[in-house]
Amino acid sequence: MDFYRFYTGTEFEAYQYLGAHFTPEKTVFRTFAPGAEQVSLLLGSEEILMNRIYDGNFYEIEVSNLKEGVTYEYRIDKNHRGYTDHCDPYGFGMELRPSHRSIVRNMDNYEFRDKNWMKQRKDTQSLPVNIYEIHAGSFRKPKGKPGWYSYEELGKVLIPHLKECGYNYVEFMPLSEHPSDESWGYQNTGFFAPTRRYGTAKQLKSLIDELHQNQIGVLLDFVPVHFALDDYGLRKYGGSELYEYPSADVGISEWGSCNFIHSRGEVRSFLQSCANYWLNEYHFDGLRMDAISRMIYWQGDEKRGENRNAIDFIKVMNQGLKERHPGCILAAEDSTNYPGVTKPVHAGGLGFDYKWNMGWMNDTLAYFSLPPERRVEEYHQLTFSMVYAYNENYLLPLSHDEVVHGKASIVQKMNGAYEEKFPQAKALYVYMMTHPGKKLNFMGNEIGQMREWDERREQDWDLLKYPVHDAFYRFHCFLNTLYLSHPSLSEKDNDPEGFTWIDCHAREKCLYVYQRAAKREKIIVLLNLSNQPQKSGSLALEQKYQVLLDTEWERFGGRKKEKTEHYQGEIVIQMEAYSGMMLISQGSV
Repeated sequence: MDFYRFYTGTEFEAYQYLGAHFTPEKTVFRTFAPGAEQVSLLLGSEEILMNRIYDGNFYEIEVSNLKEGVTYEYRIDKNHRGYTDHCDPYGFGMELRPSHRSIVRNMDNYEFRDKNWMKQRKDTQSLPVNIYEIHAGSFRKPKGKPGWYSYEELGKVLIPHLKECGYNYVEFMPLSEHPSDESWGYQNTGFFAPTRRYGTAKQLKSLIDELHQNQIGVLLDFVPVHFALDDYGLRKYGGSELYEYPSADVGISEWGSCNFIHSRGEVRSFLQSCANYWLNEYHFDGLRMDAISRMIYWQGDEKRGENRNAIDFIKVMNQGLKERHPGCILAAEDSTNYPGVTKPVHAGGLGFDYKWNMGWMNDTLAYFSLPPERRVEEYHQLTFSMVYAYNENYLLPLSHDEVVHGKASIVQKMNGAYEEKFPQAKALYVYMMTHPGKKLNFMGNEIGQMREWDERREQDWDLLKYPVHDAFYRFHCFLNTLYLSHPSLSEKDNDPEGFTWIDCHAREKCLYVYQRAAKREKIIVLLNLSNQPQKSGSLALEQKYQVLLDTEWERFGGRKKEKTEHYQGEIVIQMEAYSGMMLISQGSV
């Protein structure tokens, strides 16, 4: 580790020096604890005084012949004002809550087999990106026993599901160690430690390797904004504020956690080394960074002004990660209008690849919750997203945040009675999957889950026994497959030539017609979002078009017999209530 770079906030490999570094012959423990009177290593019942090294802010001890898997902590003396026992900020493993000691891990005991995958990784702007967001503990539960699947066991049920459903990426909600199940991993204590809930570092590597063997990219939810309050964690590490602000006014987040102080070089080096660690050591293909609005503006409040130190940190981190991991995906969960989130750093931007399109999500779900008569009034709530569609490189999310805390599941959000919700949800997904932008769906959305997500329960897979849910699932899989296989739905996401409104003025009918285009194909999308059958306006089709999808086909729970249909010339199309259709130019079928 370069100490100058560490202190100035430009180090990306601090984890290779700090933490517990294991070999069969010896394990070297190092920690950074400025302000401490002394630091001891707690190893079992033994307390071993550590040696000050370098400038006196670092501590080191070497222990011979340790076994992998032993637990340890650091006892930090606060200038004769007592002591606190902390887990290792750079520890590669931790005990399962409520225990919280760090665990010595051998980080060199797994050999990846994904060389070809890693070699072919490239920029995804013109490619389909269809992400399945998952909470590892509640996707499925093992039958007949408490707890969770291990990382490896999870892969055996997850991978076939992803392939059947047509997802080419999976995004894990935070896997770094956290004390409270209810925080879902967003309030961490072990930033470098894969949670013990599901196994070891080696097992997580194996899961990611298997996903890559099956041509599925893997993203990780990463939290660079705040950390858990627990005394054994980062809070007052070294005896005083180190990772957090000294003032509670900006030091405590809206979630009751400690905000990182991004003006300190040591904190910057900690966070960007952590980001680099997950990409480098585990072969994650990218990071979704949580709560970026809280870094752009003080406490996420635009009125309080920009947090220039945090913005500068984002730029340095993103640029450094892209240099080290070409082709990795960096996505920002950001609800602000701050410009240039997805511009390269050298062009004055923040350097993310994608920004979550929270405006699209809010407008779309609000529209579909309206009764039909109100949709006439709010017709342009669905067209508005195209006004700003090219301001950033967007990702369209229907994430975990939209199906918790009284918000209802996606299908439940649809207006009307039970039997009316499913055709509307199918139309919503046609709109989502054909709208410019990459895609993200939370687990359970694909089966028409009717209850809100609960991290304590697995998804309601038994719903697939019911015809309406089974048909919805088959529709979801078919639509995803179309998205992956047709370049017009992704090739020009960021190019105005890739999207054209054909009819966005059929307000009284609640009809929308638009075209997606690529070099070799065109797809026309028709949506009838009223509760009555409607006829489209006259369409002038120069080429012959074939029906690619109709939400009213019988196999998707509709009433139409599926048959090959072609259209050309001046035509009018009859649309069923709450339905969607996709037509593809004949030469590209």
